[in-house]
Amino acid sequence: MGHPAKTTLFSVAAVALAITAAMVEPEAATPEIFSDQGQTFFPRLQDPLAAKALEVVEYDEATATARPFKVEFKRGKWTIPSHYNYPADAKDRLAKTAATLVDLKRDQVRSDLVEDHAKYGVIDPLDQKVTNLQGRGKRVTLRDEQGSVLADLILGQAVKDKAGYRHVRLPGQKRIYAVKTDADPSARFEDWIETDLLKVTAAAVKRITIHNYSINEQMGRLENLENLPLTRDGDNWKLAGAEKLNTARVQGMLAALGRLKIVGVRPKPPNMTSDLKQGGIQLSVETMMSLRQKGFFLTPDGRLLSNEGEVLVETNDGMVYTLRFGEILTGQGESKEAAKDAKSTAKAEGGESRYLFVTAGPARDATETGQRLARELSNRFADWYYVISGADFSKLRLRRKDLVR
Repeated sequence: MGHPAKTTLFSVAAVALAITAAMVEPEAATPEIFSDQGQTFFPRLQDPLAAKALEVVEYDEATATARPFKVEFKRGKWTIPSHYNYPADAKDRLAKTAATLVDLKRDQVRSDLVEDHAKYGVIDPLDQKVTNLQGRGKRVTLRDEQGSVLADLILGQAVKDKAGYRHVRLPGQKRIYAVKTDADPSARFEDWIETDLLKVTAAAVKRITIHNYSINEQMGRLENLENLPLTRDGDNWKLAGAEKLNTARVQGMLAALGRLKIVGVRPKPPNMTSDLKQGGIQLSVETMMSLRQKGFFLTPDGRLLSNEGEVLVETNDGMVYTLRFGEILTGQGESKEAAKDAKSTAKAEGGESRYLFVTAGPARDATETGQRLARELSNRFADWYYVISGADFSKLRLRRKDLVR
Protein backbone atom coordinates (compact mmCIF):
# COMPACT_ATOMS: atom_id res chain seq x y z
CA MET A 1 0.00 0.00 0.00
CA GLY A 2 1.42 3.39 -1.06
CA HIS A 3 2.09 6.29 1.29
CA PRO A 4 -0.91 8.43 0.21
CA ALA A 5 -3.27 5.48 0.66
CA LYS A 6 -1.93 4.75 4.15
CA THR A 7 -2.37 8.41 5.17
CA THR A 8 -5.98 8.40 4.02
CA LEU A 9 -6.69 5.16 5.86
CA PHE A 10 -5.18 6.48 9.10
CA SER A 11 -7.18 9.73 8.83
CA VAL A 12 -10.47 7.86 8.37
CA ALA A 13 -9.64 5.65 11.32
CA ALA A 14 -8.85 8.66 13.51
CA VAL A 15 -12.20 10.32 12.68
CA ALA A 16 -14.02 7.08 13.39
CA LEU A 17 -12.31 6.71 16.77
CA ALA A 18 -13.17 10.34 17.65
CA ILE A 19 -16.81 9.77 16.77
CA THR A 20 -16.89 6.57 18.80
CA ALA A 21 -15.28 8.33 21.78
CA ALA A 22 -17.83 11.12 21.61
CA MET A 23 -20.67 8.59 21.55
CA VAL A 24 -19.27 6.69 24.52
CA GLU A 25 -18.28 9.81 26.55
CA PRO A 26 -20.15 12.78 25.04
CA GLU A 27 -19.14 15.06 27.95
CA ALA A 28 -15.51 14.64 26.98
CA ALA A 29 -16.25 16.46 23.70
CA THR A 30 -17.23 19.67 25.57
CA PRO A 31 -14.52 21.75 27.24
CA GLU A 32 -15.13 22.18 30.98
CA ILE A 33 -15.60 25.95 30.63
CA PHE A 34 -18.75 25.34 28.57
CA SER A 35 -20.07 22.52 30.75
CA ASP A 36 -22.97 24.53 32.24
CA GLN A 37 -23.77 26.76 29.27
CA GLY A 38 -27.52 26.89 28.67
CA GLN A 39 -28.41 25.78 32.19
CA THR A 40 -30.76 27.73 34.47
CA PHE A 41 -29.11 29.91 37.09
CA PHE A 42 -31.70 29.59 39.83
CA PRO A 43 -33.82 26.41 39.61
CA ARG A 44 -35.33 27.11 43.08
CA LEU A 45 -36.85 30.35 41.84
CA GLN A 46 -40.08 29.23 40.18
CA ASP A 47 -42.69 31.68 41.48
CA PRO A 48 -41.87 35.43 41.45
CA LEU A 49 -44.33 35.98 44.31
CA ALA A 50 -42.27 33.69 46.55
CA ALA A 51 -39.65 36.43 46.81
CA LYS A 52 -40.25 38.33 50.06
CA ALA A 53 -36.98 40.23 50.36
CA LEU A 54 -34.64 41.96 47.95
CA GLU A 55 -31.12 43.15 48.71
CA VAL A 56 -29.28 45.37 46.25
CA VAL A 57 -25.68 46.43 46.82
CA GLU A 58 -24.03 49.08 44.65
CA TYR A 59 -20.50 50.41 44.90
CA ASP A 60 -19.75 54.10 45.21
CA GLU A 61 -16.36 54.63 43.58
CA ALA A 62 -16.14 58.21 44.85
CA THR A 63 -16.23 57.10 48.50
CA ALA A 64 -14.88 53.56 47.94
CA THR A 65 -17.80 52.07 49.87
CA ALA A 66 -20.54 49.56 49.21
CA ARG A 67 -24.06 50.96 49.48
CA PRO A 68 -26.59 48.33 50.56
CA PHE A 69 -30.34 48.67 50.07
CA LYS A 70 -32.99 46.25 51.27
CA VAL A 71 -36.74 45.92 50.99
CA GLU A 72 -38.69 43.12 52.65
CA PHE A 73 -42.16 41.84 53.57
CA LYS A 74 -42.42 41.52 57.32
CA ARG A 75 -45.32 41.42 59.76
CA GLY A 76 -47.79 41.84 56.94
CA LYS A 77 -46.27 44.90 55.27
CA TRP A 78 -43.45 45.94 52.94
CA THR A 79 -40.74 48.03 54.55
CA ILE A 80 -37.24 49.32 53.84
CA PRO A 81 -34.93 48.22 56.70
CA SER A 82 -32.01 50.24 55.34
CA HIS A 83 -34.16 53.38 55.78
CA TYR A 84 -35.62 52.91 59.24
CA ASN A 85 -38.33 50.47 58.06
CA TYR A 86 -40.09 53.17 56.06
CA PRO A 87 -43.20 51.79 54.27
CA ALA A 88 -42.37 50.52 50.79
CA ASP A 89 -44.49 50.39 47.67
CA ALA A 90 -42.74 47.17 46.72
CA LYS A 91 -45.00 44.21 45.99
CA ASP A 92 -45.35 44.65 42.22
CA ARG A 93 -41.84 46.04 41.71
CA LEU A 94 -40.18 43.17 43.57
CA ALA A 95 -42.27 40.59 41.73
CA LYS A 96 -41.18 42.09 38.41
CA THR A 97 -37.54 41.91 39.50
CA ALA A 98 -37.97 38.28 40.53
CA ALA A 99 -39.70 37.48 37.22
CA THR A 100 -36.63 38.67 35.30
CA LEU A 101 -34.54 36.06 37.12
CA VAL A 102 -36.94 33.12 36.76
CA ASP A 103 -35.54 30.71 34.15
CA LEU A 104 -32.54 32.99 33.59
CA LYS A 105 -30.15 30.98 31.40
CA ARG A 106 -26.36 30.87 31.27
CA ASP A 107 -26.48 31.94 27.63
CA GLN A 108 -22.82 32.43 26.78
CA VAL A 109 -19.66 31.77 28.77
CA ARG A 110 -17.20 34.64 28.39
CA SER A 111 -14.34 33.86 30.75
CA ASP A 112 -13.13 31.65 33.59
CA LEU A 113 -10.40 34.05 34.70
CA VAL A 114 -10.48 36.10 37.90
CA GLU A 115 -8.37 38.67 36.09
CA ASP A 116 -11.34 39.42 33.79
CA HIS A 117 -13.77 40.30 36.58
CA ALA A 118 -12.85 44.00 36.50
CA LYS A 119 -12.93 44.07 32.70
CA TYR A 120 -16.53 42.89 32.62
CA GLY A 121 -17.59 44.81 35.74
CA VAL A 122 -18.49 41.79 37.86
CA ILE A 123 -16.33 42.28 40.95
CA ASP A 124 -18.46 41.68 44.03
CA PRO A 125 -19.19 45.11 45.62
CA LEU A 126 -18.98 43.41 49.02
CA ASP A 127 -15.57 41.84 48.40
CA GLN A 128 -13.16 43.63 50.73
CA LYS A 129 -10.16 41.56 49.62
CA VAL A 130 -10.18 43.11 46.15
CA THR A 131 -8.48 46.50 45.98
CA ASN A 132 -10.01 47.62 42.65
CA LEU A 133 -12.18 50.70 42.95
CA GLN A 134 -13.47 50.25 39.42
CA GLY A 135 -15.02 47.21 37.80
CA ARG A 136 -17.44 46.40 40.61
CA GLY A 137 -20.94 45.29 39.73
CA LYS A 138 -24.36 45.42 41.36
CA ARG A 139 -25.17 42.47 43.62
CA VAL A 140 -28.80 41.36 43.70
CA THR A 141 -30.12 38.82 46.22
CA LEU A 142 -33.67 37.48 46.52
CA ARG A 143 -34.89 35.59 49.58
CA ASP A 144 -38.09 33.76 50.46
CA GLU A 145 -40.26 34.21 53.54
CA GLN A 146 -37.95 32.00 55.62
CA GLY A 147 -34.86 33.96 54.57
CA SER A 148 -33.51 31.28 52.27
CA VAL A 149 -31.70 32.51 49.15
CA LEU A 150 -33.69 32.12 45.92
CA ALA A 151 -31.25 34.01 43.69
CA ASP A 152 -27.91 35.74 44.13
CA LEU A 153 -26.21 37.41 41.18
CA ILE A 154 -23.67 40.10 40.34
CA LEU A 155 -24.78 42.27 37.42
CA GLY A 156 -21.90 43.69 35.40
CA GLN A 157 -21.45 45.74 32.26
CA ALA A 158 -23.74 45.63 29.25
CA VAL A 159 -22.46 43.51 26.37
CA LYS A 160 -21.23 45.72 23.55
CA ASP A 161 -23.05 45.38 20.22
CA LYS A 162 -25.55 42.95 21.74
CA ALA A 163 -28.70 44.73 22.87
CA GLY A 164 -30.38 43.32 25.96
CA TYR A 165 -27.34 41.29 27.08
CA ARG A 166 -25.28 41.83 30.20
CA HIS A 167 -22.25 40.26 31.83
CA VAL A 168 -23.03 38.47 35.10
CA ARG A 169 -21.31 36.29 37.66
CA LEU A 170 -22.40 34.17 40.61
CA PRO A 171 -20.85 35.33 43.90
CA GLY A 172 -17.98 33.07 44.94
CA GLN A 173 -17.48 31.68 41.43
CA LYS A 174 -14.98 32.70 38.75
CA ARG A 175 -17.01 32.12 35.60
CA ILE A 176 -18.42 35.10 33.70
CA TYR A 177 -21.48 34.81 31.46
CA ALA A 178 -23.22 37.01 28.92
CA VAL A 179 -26.97 36.67 29.46
CA LYS A 180 -30.10 38.20 28.03
CA THR A 181 -31.82 40.05 30.87
CA ASP A 182 -33.34 43.38 31.74
CA ALA A 183 -32.86 42.82 35.46
CA ASP A 184 -31.55 46.03 37.00
CA PRO A 185 -33.31 46.73 40.33
CA SER A 186 -32.85 50.20 41.72
CA ALA A 187 -31.01 50.81 44.99
CA ARG A 188 -32.49 54.32 45.28
CA PHE A 189 -34.83 54.84 48.21
CA GLU A 190 -37.17 57.14 46.28
CA ASP A 191 -37.78 54.46 43.63
CA TRP A 192 -39.41 52.12 46.17
CA ILE A 193 -41.80 54.42 48.01
CA GLU A 194 -45.03 56.33 47.50
CA THR A 195 -43.49 59.45 46.00
CA ASP A 196 -46.58 61.67 46.09
CA LEU A 197 -45.95 63.15 49.53
CA LEU A 198 -48.66 65.78 49.70
CA LYS A 199 -51.24 64.25 47.36
CA VAL A 200 -52.07 67.67 45.96
CA THR A 201 -52.19 69.04 42.42
CA ALA A 202 -51.21 72.55 41.40
CA ALA A 203 -54.76 73.21 40.18
CA ALA A 204 -56.19 72.36 43.61
CA VAL A 205 -54.18 75.02 45.49
CA LYS A 206 -56.11 78.22 46.22
CA ARG A 207 -53.94 80.00 48.78
CA ILE A 208 -50.25 79.98 49.79
CA THR A 209 -48.80 81.91 52.71
CA ILE A 210 -45.03 82.12 53.02
CA HIS A 211 -43.68 82.91 56.49
CA ASN A 212 -40.02 83.74 56.13
CA TYR A 213 -37.96 84.11 59.26
CA SER A 214 -34.77 82.91 60.87
CA ILE A 215 -34.13 82.02 64.50
CA ASN A 216 -31.44 83.78 66.48
CA GLU A 217 -30.72 80.99 68.95
CA GLN A 218 -28.36 83.08 71.08
CA MET A 219 -30.85 85.91 71.53
CA GLY A 220 -33.91 83.67 71.50
CA ARG A 221 -35.86 85.66 68.93
CA LEU A 222 -37.12 85.63 65.35
CA GLU A 223 -35.39 87.78 62.76
CA ASN A 224 -35.86 88.74 59.09
CA LEU A 225 -39.61 88.32 59.33
CA GLU A 226 -41.56 88.44 56.08
CA ASN A 227 -45.14 87.29 55.46
CA LEU A 228 -46.23 86.78 51.85
CA PRO A 229 -49.91 85.87 51.21
CA LEU A 230 -50.52 84.55 47.69
CA THR A 231 -54.13 84.06 46.55
CA ARG A 232 -55.59 82.61 43.39
CA ASP A 233 -57.98 84.78 41.37
CA GLY A 234 -59.29 82.57 38.60
CA ASP A 235 -56.25 81.62 36.54
CA ASN A 236 -54.11 84.36 38.06
CA TRP A 237 -52.28 84.79 41.33
CA LYS A 238 -52.02 87.92 43.46
CA LEU A 239 -49.64 89.05 46.18
CA ALA A 240 -50.80 91.76 48.57
CA GLY A 241 -49.03 95.03 47.83
CA ALA A 242 -47.47 93.88 44.58
CA GLU A 243 -48.57 95.21 41.19
CA LYS A 244 -46.48 92.84 39.08
CA LEU A 245 -45.98 89.26 40.13
CA ASN A 246 -43.26 86.97 38.82
CA THR A 247 -45.67 84.32 37.57
CA ALA A 248 -42.85 81.96 36.55
CA ARG A 249 -41.71 81.74 40.17
CA VAL A 250 -45.26 81.11 41.37
CA GLN A 251 -45.77 78.37 38.78
CA GLY A 252 -42.45 76.83 39.77
CA MET A 253 -43.58 76.76 43.37
CA LEU A 254 -46.91 75.15 42.46
CA ALA A 255 -45.13 72.54 40.35
CA ALA A 256 -42.79 71.73 43.25
CA LEU A 257 -45.76 71.26 45.59
CA GLY A 258 -47.46 68.96 43.11
CA ARG A 259 -44.45 66.68 42.71
CA LEU A 260 -42.64 67.15 46.02
CA LYS A 261 -40.26 64.21 46.21
CA ILE A 262 -38.90 62.51 49.30
CA VAL A 263 -35.19 61.74 49.05
CA GLY A 264 -34.80 60.48 52.60
CA VAL A 265 -36.53 60.02 55.96
CA ARG A 266 -35.69 59.92 59.66
CA PRO A 267 -38.07 58.59 62.33
CA LYS A 268 -39.53 60.84 64.99
CA PRO A 269 -39.40 59.74 68.64
CA PRO A 270 -42.39 57.53 69.60
CA ASN A 271 -43.74 60.02 72.14
CA MET A 272 -43.69 62.83 69.57
CA THR A 273 -45.45 60.63 67.02
CA SER A 274 -48.12 59.75 69.57
CA ASP A 275 -48.63 63.43 70.44
CA LEU A 276 -48.93 64.47 66.79
CA LYS A 277 -51.56 61.82 66.12
CA GLN A 278 -53.56 63.29 68.97
CA GLY A 279 -53.25 66.81 67.59
CA GLY A 280 -50.25 68.44 69.25
CA ILE A 281 -46.74 68.17 70.73
CA GLN A 282 -45.93 67.94 74.42
CA LEU A 283 -42.73 69.33 75.89
CA SER A 284 -40.23 66.60 76.81
CA VAL A 285 -36.45 66.29 76.78
CA GLU A 286 -36.54 63.63 74.06
CA THR A 287 -38.84 65.70 71.85
CA MET A 288 -36.85 68.90 72.32
CA MET A 289 -33.53 67.19 71.54
CA SER A 290 -34.90 65.50 68.43
CA LEU A 291 -36.43 68.72 67.10
CA ARG A 292 -33.31 70.75 67.78
CA GLN A 293 -31.05 68.28 65.94
CA LYS A 294 -33.20 68.66 62.84
CA GLY A 295 -33.55 72.45 62.99
CA PHE A 296 -36.95 72.80 64.70
CA PHE A 297 -37.93 74.45 67.99
CA LEU A 298 -40.93 74.28 70.29
CA THR A 299 -41.83 77.44 72.20
CA PRO A 300 -43.19 77.32 75.76
CA ASP A 301 -46.67 78.13 74.42
CA GLY A 302 -46.53 75.14 72.04
CA ARG A 303 -45.71 76.88 68.75
CA LEU A 304 -43.43 74.92 66.44
CA LEU A 305 -40.79 77.01 64.67
CA SER A 306 -38.15 76.10 62.12
CA ASN A 307 -34.72 77.30 61.06
CA GLU A 308 -35.76 78.37 57.58
CA GLY A 309 -39.36 79.46 57.93
CA GLU A 310 -42.54 77.79 56.77
CA VAL A 311 -45.15 77.66 54.03
CA LEU A 312 -48.90 77.18 54.49
CA VAL A 313 -50.82 75.69 51.57
CA GLU A 314 -54.62 75.61 51.40
CA THR A 315 -56.56 73.61 48.79
CA ASN A 316 -60.03 73.91 47.31
CA ASP A 317 -61.40 71.06 49.44
CA GLY A 318 -60.19 72.66 52.67
CA MET A 319 -56.92 70.83 53.26
CA VAL A 320 -54.25 72.90 55.01
CA TYR A 321 -50.62 71.83 54.84
CA THR A 322 -47.83 73.41 56.87
CA LEU A 323 -44.32 72.81 55.51
CA ARG A 324 -41.53 73.73 57.94
CA PHE A 325 -37.94 73.79 56.67
CA GLY A 326 -35.17 72.71 59.04
CA GLU A 327 -31.44 72.02 58.95
CA ILE A 328 -29.32 70.82 56.06
CA LEU A 329 -28.92 67.05 56.18
CA THR A 330 -25.34 66.26 57.14
CA GLY A 331 -25.58 62.80 58.69
CA GLN A 332 -23.69 64.00 61.78
CA GLY A 333 -24.74 62.22 64.95
CA GLU A 334 -26.48 59.48 62.98
CA SER A 335 -25.53 56.05 61.69
CA LYS A 336 -22.80 55.57 59.09
CA GLU A 337 -25.46 54.55 56.57
CA ALA A 338 -27.38 57.77 57.24
CA ALA A 339 -24.23 59.81 56.67
CA LYS A 340 -23.57 58.03 53.35
CA ASP A 341 -27.19 58.56 52.39
CA ALA A 342 -26.91 62.28 53.11
CA LYS A 343 -23.82 62.74 50.94
CA SER A 344 -25.09 60.69 48.00
CA THR A 345 -28.50 62.37 48.09
CA ALA A 346 -27.00 65.85 47.99
CA LYS A 347 -24.72 64.84 45.12
CA ALA A 348 -27.52 63.21 43.12
CA GLU A 349 -29.95 66.09 43.56
CA GLY A 350 -27.43 68.81 42.82
CA GLY A 351 -27.78 70.62 46.12
CA GLU A 352 -27.95 70.35 49.90
CA SER A 353 -30.83 68.21 51.10
CA ARG A 354 -32.88 69.57 53.98
CA TYR A 355 -35.22 68.33 56.71
CA LEU A 356 -38.92 68.98 56.26
CA PHE A 357 -41.53 68.78 59.02
CA VAL A 358 -45.01 68.43 57.49
CA THR A 359 -48.40 68.65 59.20
CA ALA A 360 -51.87 68.50 57.68
CA GLY A 361 -55.30 69.49 58.91
CA PRO A 362 -58.74 70.58 57.69
CA ALA A 363 -59.89 74.18 57.43
CA ARG A 364 -63.25 75.14 58.93
CA ASP A 365 -64.93 74.91 55.55
CA ALA A 366 -63.25 71.61 54.58
CA THR A 367 -65.28 69.17 52.51
CA GLU A 368 -65.81 65.59 53.63
CA THR A 369 -63.07 64.55 51.22
CA GLY A 370 -60.71 67.14 52.65
CA GLN A 371 -61.42 66.05 56.23
CA ARG A 372 -60.81 62.39 55.37
CA LEU A 373 -57.55 63.17 53.55
CA ALA A 374 -56.43 65.38 56.42
CA ARG A 375 -56.85 62.51 58.89
CA GLU A 376 -55.04 60.08 56.61
CA LEU A 377 -52.07 62.34 55.94
CA SER A 378 -51.85 63.62 59.51
CA ASN A 379 -51.27 60.05 60.73
CA ARG A 380 -48.81 59.42 57.92
CA PHE A 381 -46.79 62.59 58.53
CA ALA A 382 -46.68 62.06 62.31
CA ASP A 383 -44.08 59.28 62.08
CA TRP A 384 -41.39 60.96 60.02
CA TYR A 385 -39.07 63.83 59.40
CA TYR A 386 -38.82 63.99 55.62
CA VAL A 387 -35.79 65.01 53.58
CA ILE A 388 -36.22 67.01 50.38
CA SER A 389 -33.71 68.11 47.79
CA GLY A 390 -32.06 71.49 47.78
CA ALA A 391 -33.63 72.14 44.39
CA ASP A 392 -37.17 71.73 45.75
CA PHE A 393 -36.35 73.80 48.83
CA SER A 394 -35.20 76.73 46.70
CA LYS A 395 -38.48 76.64 44.73
CA LEU A 396 -40.65 76.55 47.84
CA ARG A 397 -38.94 79.04 50.14
CA LEU A 398 -39.34 82.25 48.15
CA ARG A 399 -38.86 85.82 49.34
CA ARG A 400 -40.65 88.96 48.25
CA LYS A 401 -37.77 89.93 45.97
CA ASP A 402 -38.22 86.58 44.18
CA LEU A 403 -41.95 87.12 43.63
CA VAL A 404 -42.13 90.80 42.70
CA ARG A 405 -40.88 92.08 39.36
